[in-house]
Formats: sequence, C-alpha cells, structure tokens
Amino acid sequence: MQADGALRRELHRHYLFAALSETQQQRLLASASRYEVAAGKPLFTHGESAPQFFLLRRGCVKLYRLSAQGDEKIMRLIRPPQTFAESILFMDLPRYPVSGAAVDAAELIAFDRETFLGILQESFATCRAVMAQMTRRIQVHWDEIETLALQNSRYRVVHYVLGLVRPDARGPVTVRLPARKVVIAAHLAVTPETLSRTLRTLSDEGLIEVRGDALTLIDIDRLRQRMQ
Repeated sequence: MQADGALRRELHRHYLFAALSETQQQRLLASASRYEVAAGKPLFTHGESAPQFFLLRRGCVKLYRLSAQGDEKIMRLIRPPQTFAESILFMDLPRYPVSGAAVDAAELIAFDRETFLGILQESFATCRAVMAQMTRRIQVHWDEIETLALQNSRYRVVHYVLGLVRPDARGPVTVRLPARKVVIAAHLAVTPETLSRTLRTLSDEGLIEVRGDALTLIDIDRLRQRMQ
C-alpha cells in the first residue's frame, strides 16, 4: 500500500508504530490495506480468525459483544487516529475477542499481524518499546473499565467528555461527538435520556456548550474537578 504524508505522520505519533524505523514502517505498510467502510457495515465478528489489526483514519467504529439474549454491549468507541484489535498480536491462535462495526462511514488501514510480529522478533529494542507502550494502554483500559463499572452516570459522562480532548488542554475546545448520542449512551451504560440530561446540566453550569454534534468544553479545569 502506498502511504501519503499524513498517514506517515500519524504512524510516527502512534504508540504502536513510533518505535519502528523508516524501513520497518515501509515494510509494514507494504503488507497493509486501505478500506472504505459504509456506516453499519460489520468489520469482524467475535471469535472470527484474526489476521489483521486496524488504524482508524476517519469515522467511528464500535467494538461490542452480544449477550445470550442478543443484547448489544458496546465495549469501546474508536475514534481517529486510534488503533483497535491489536490484542490479537500476541495470541497463539488469534481470534477477535469482540465484534466490530462501522458506526459512521469509515476509512481504515488494516495491518498484517504476521508482518508486524516479524518486525518485533527481529529487533528486541523495537519490541521492548512497543510492549512498554502497550502496557500503558492496558492501564488506561483498566481505568475505563473502573469508570464504567464503579462510578455514577454523571462521573462517566464527564470522564467521557474529557477524553475527547488532549490531556493538556486548558482553554475552551470544540470537538465533534464521534457517534450519535444513543451510541455514546450505550457505551457509557446509561440511557439516552440520562446522557442528554447530564449534558444539559453541565451546560447550565457553564462547563460545556452543546450544538448538535458539536461540543465545546468551556471550563476544562472545573470539569476535571468533577472527577476528584
């Protein structure tokens, strides 16, 4: 696959690829594929053989599981430029642990698992750097699980809103919600009414402003105080 300048910059900043040399990145990209995926289209299903992991460049992807009753539980909402399904890298028999589907029209880069593993096996320094970054990401996921499992709905919504901006953001920042509110509510394990009510309360308090799918974080420091 031919990579444009923007994609190369994304790889240089991304935790999975930043430790790779130019030669290693070129080798990985040579085995990668680019996909345009329509909204609602499945990407893979839980338990399916997993030869690839993905980088999202545009759109939104949900990772979910179905209960025995057929109810959908959204585990993660993926936003650009996040990767997903990288957990299959170190499985003996790689199979996707969740199902994945495009929420909105999406552009994906699919990376070949075997090629990436081959690069790590040839360079201990690269492997160690990637593993250190993956360990940090695992800690972030544990924190997200704690938030969803143990905290109240308001805390969850504030935590999610703050996760849409950079950790060092200070002034007013406007972002686009990555998915419809009903999808975000499902991910946060709250009802759509609870999500809307919480956003409205935060708006009344002068902390955020909501206009359609545009969300402006007006007072980020005070929002962060809500997490303490």
